Amino acid sequence: MPLDIAQVAQRSGVPASTLRFYEEKGLIAAVGRRGLRRLFDAGVLQRLALIALGRAAGFTLDEIALMFAPDGKPDISRLMLTAKADELDRTIRKLSAMRDGLRHAAVCPAPSHMECPTFQSILRAAASGALGTRRKQPRRA
Repeated sequence: MPLDIAQVAQRSGVPASTLRFYEEKGLIAAVGRRGLRRLFDAGVLQRLALIALGRAAGFTLDEIALMFAPDGKPDISRLMLTAKADELDRTIRKLSAMRDGLRHAAVCPAPSHMECPTFQSILRAAASGALGTRRKQPRRA
């Protein structure tokens, strides 16, 4: 039995506005309407769970869309998963280095943070973009 959009929203925890947006993006598809309300197959709940998992892992909606075959069934590229895991490893290393540097700066015996060699290293890394804090400047032709 199909679920209306309110039921899907309630069961999934995904707001109806997001469900409509996902439908516009082609991530989910209504199977019909009851009056003005969209109707969805119960399988949409699993699809929404996969979308939520992908978002939690840092995938964009466009990347998540590639994880479904034309028939709507999951078809997740292992290469894509490995690439995301590698990206997460890089992020974890950067964040761990930042955490360790901040913990050091919090207890550093230097008279001020600006006199602390470790804090100066963090500043240089941030200024160079190594911490991922600076936006890349567009290339000029």
